[in-house]
Amino acid sequence: MPRSFVRPARRWWLPLAAVAMLASACASVTSAGSTQPSGGDNDDAEVGPPQYGGRMVYGLEAETTNGWCLQEGQLAISGIQVARTIYDTLTVPDGDGGFRPYLAESVQPNADYTQWTIRLRDGVVFHDGSPLTAAVVKNNLDAYRGQYPTRSSLLFVFVLQDIASVDVVDDLTLTINTRRPWASLPAHLYSSGRLGITGQAQLDDEEDCGRTMIGTGPFRLDEWRVNDHLTVTRNEDYWRSDADGNQLPYLDEIEFRPITEGQQRLNALKSGEIDAYQISSNTGALDIDELRALDEAQQVNMAESDDFAEVGFLMLNTTQPPFDNRIARRAVALALERELSNEIMTKGIASLANGPFAPGSIGYVEDTGFETDNQEEAARLVEQYEEETGEEFAFTITADPSPELQQLVALNRQSLERVGIRVSTRNLEQSALIQSAIERNYQALTFRNYPGLDPDSLYVWWYGAGNPVNFMGFDDPEVNALLDAGRETIDPAVRQQVYGDLNRELAAEGYMIWASWTIWAIPMQPEFHNVVGAQAPDYSASPYTGLALGHDMALVWKEQ
Repeated sequence: MPRSFVRPARRWWLPLAAVAMLASACASVTSAGSTQPSGGDNDDAEVGPPQYGGRMVYGLEAETTNGWCLQEGQLAISGIQVARTIYDTLTVPDGDGGFRPYLAESVQPNADYTQWTIRLRDGVVFHDGSPLTAAVVKNNLDAYRGQYPTRSSLLFVFVLQDIASVDVVDDLTLTINTRRPWASLPAHLYSSGRLGITGQAQLDDEEDCGRTMIGTGPFRLDEWRVNDHLTVTRNEDYWRSDADGNQLPYLDEIEFRPITEGQQRLNALKSGEIDAYQISSNTGALDIDELRALDEAQQVNMAESDDFAEVGFLMLNTTQPPFDNRIARRAVALALERELSNEIMTKGIASLANGPFAPGSIGYVEDTGFETDNQEEAARLVEQYEEETGEEFAFTITADPSPELQQLVALNRQSLERVGIRVSTRNLEQSALIQSAIERNYQALTFRNYPGLDPDSLYVWWYGAGNPVNFMGFDDPEVNALLDAGRETIDPAVRQQVYGDLNRELAAEGYMIWASWTIWAIPMQPEFHNVVGAQAPDYSASPYTGLALGHDMALVWKEQ
């Protein structure tokens, strides 16, 4: 199960932040001493030290057709994985639920968490040879929050709205001033791997920012042919080293290849056409079961994790009928036969979810009040809805076209139609599906989100008041108040209560219908090793073991 957010006290945390379960909420982030990493897949301990060289072909579940102008980006998991090979973030998560410095050498708050001082690492250069400076980072942060002239930020304007200003102190130091206490800011400087720092030339490219791709990351862009491949080559000037002081990355080249159909990705791995790919239990649970057997037989080398689990769910658009009506939302939740669908689709591999916070996370409660699998009550509510509105209960489910997800949608459609709801379907590839969510151009939409980082990172998705990133469109005063309370407090007991109450409120209102906690896996050819979610550069903490946000390609190596 996902590991707890309990963090043992460490000498470099502020005294208050050493309290158990506070985790990243009070993260003063500073480099510290060195320990050996403990991440990676189970077979790596037997194969000796890492080796340099080699090429990897990596299958992606989707293409990022709108490119990698990160401040304006709409990155799903495939886009995040590619971005992490080219760009670095200021912070990264660790295995205890906190955040560590990455491009930053330290991230330190003042006493009331309204000003954060960031000290950057000296000597880091972008792929075009320009230096990482406080001025470039300020320009990046200003661009993300919609305050830079050449960039039109989309989603991050709301994510970073509590930043009042960013000021340069000297070449390697800047301060972030916030509008109110914001103890979890280090989590937002990572933002699920989406807040990469881009070179000034890319930031200022008004013609082709999405293809310029200048970062400080372990690999440089070589070639991108949309819907065919994207190739990156080793950054010889990369700033990171492994635990023994050897320069990273290990691989010479990675070719990312979009293969949208899950069975095709599996077949490509088995035939040797690709060397690795990402797979989740939301769309490939039975494939994970097969891959486990292949791993046991040493025919593949697979890393697997449900730590810091994200959740699959059906997202309901509350700005239009029928889901502007709570009766309709509750009827759909009760109509779905989740246990039957889970058994058919995954043989029970996936664990059914009761909310957005997985076990072990701040805000998890065993009983949220979320109800499903009651078709008799669902049928009664359908009749009530149609009687009160005078409208037929009908809606469209928008989904990714993968065969596994289409099968799940078909099962859900049968359950819904049995209680008197007329259901149609619409298929969109991943980038178009995300755009549909942003535009609220849907009624019900299959989605996967909310990896188990600090719960304040979910503020952006659920706050109302005209928030464009609240894809469901609800403006719930109780949800807003709880999100504000969670952001502004640093007391661990209060945070647990606040986010537990938030969990129950979301269950009661039914804006999202939870499916299952997601297992992520990275199956690879047997000669590839060392899948790690994220690792602090000084190895001062256990690695982040979640895989919902991709993994660190600088640490992957090939046995020669």
